Amino acid sequence: MKRPLRRSFAALLFVVLVGATSLPAALRRVAAPAPAREPSSPPLDPASLNATLLRLAAVDPSEAPLRRDVDDLLEGRLPASAARDRARAWRSSRDRLLVHPLHLRHHQLPLHRRGHYPDHDHDPLLHPLPLLEQLHLDPSLRRDLRSWHRLRRYDPSVLRNLPSLLSLPGRIPSCAVVGNSGILLRASHGALIDSHAAVFRLNNARISGYAAHVGVKTNISFINSNILHLCARRPGCFCHPYGDGVPILMYICQAAHFLDVAACNASSTSRHHSPISVTDARLDILCARIVKYYSLRRFVAETGRAAEDWNRARDAAMFHYSSGMQAIMVAVGVCDKVSVFGFGKAADAKHHYHSNQKTELDLHDYEAEYAFYRDLAERPQVVPFLKDVEFAVPPVVFYH
Repeated sequence: MKRPLRRSFAALLFVVLVGATSLPAALRRVAAPAPAREPSSPPLDPASLNATLLRLAAVDPSEAPLRRDVDDLLEGRLPASAARDRARAWRSSRDRLLVHPLHLRHHQLPLHRRGHYPDHDHDPLLHPLPLLEQLHLDPSLRRDLRSWHRLRRYDPSVLRNLPSLLSLPGRIPSCAVVGNSGILLRASHGALIDSHAAVFRLNNARISGYAAHVGVKTNISFINSNILHLCARRPGCFCHPYGDGVPILMYICQAAHFLDVAACNASSTSRHHSPISVTDARLDILCARIVKYYSLRRFVAETGRAAEDWNRARDAAMFHYSSGMQAIMVAVGVCDKVSVFGFGKAADAKHHYHSNQKTELDLHDYEAEYAFYRDLAERPQVVPFLKDVEFAVPPVVFYH
């Protein structure tokens, strides 16, 4: 009986000693005054906040690295920011590039006329990659690359001038912009979509098997850089699922994308009548400012933090708008009436109607884009930066 008693006494003594040593520290913590909180800045009044959002939305953190990438291309080097897999893809495609001169058309969208397709074979702009991987750019490509970068400035009048910039004879009476959201499967809008004078589609989304929901007609195809890169890696540039005569339009957010455009146009000229075209860089700047404004406004409203903290919350240099937003902006610029289908999401709907993709890209702020779409449809007069140009926004209707 003595040993258990000794163990119990030793355990009790240990607890007492530990409590005695920790009690003064606990008392000091209780008695110590709470650290003073830094005074928070008072919220800005609506006018001041709006001015701050406009100012920050006009800042382009990607301009400096983009300038370096353009310089790299002009000096015959692969841009430093190009991913290694892209470089491997370009090197592996060298054999087929040696057979075809590379073509690149900027700032124009070939107009599809019945029985007439322009011949671009006489216009080589970029020579193939030699064995030492030194890029030899034709003077014409150098001029176009410099022109594209020089056009990266704020000029909202580009929206008013889009019909001529895209080589269209005039404005289009009605346009349907078809997104890829799974909500398209909730309704049978196919016939309504095809009834428009022009139909815009995104990122080579499938229409076979979904005609009742998405229609079958396509007049302009918009693709992003990831889709283009997959196309450029395949012989013949399989990037024309809607037909050889359907023009393809995309925006450039990295100078390295020019190589994919050039490679794709070179290998597909003989079989596809419409090359891939690049949007006017002034439109890119306008779209980027609008989306960044709405993203900044959403950030302040949801977090209560200063708008200047947005850069730390997102990868500001990589942030850019979606190809769907670009398609809507082009439609606003060239169409007298715009109908939008398949934009938005729902808990019971797939991200894309034609695939099993479940997540969104972090590069985009879709909620900010949805806020812009609501203003565009319901009160276009408040959309920032559009107010800086004398342009009447056409009626825009969203079908959900």
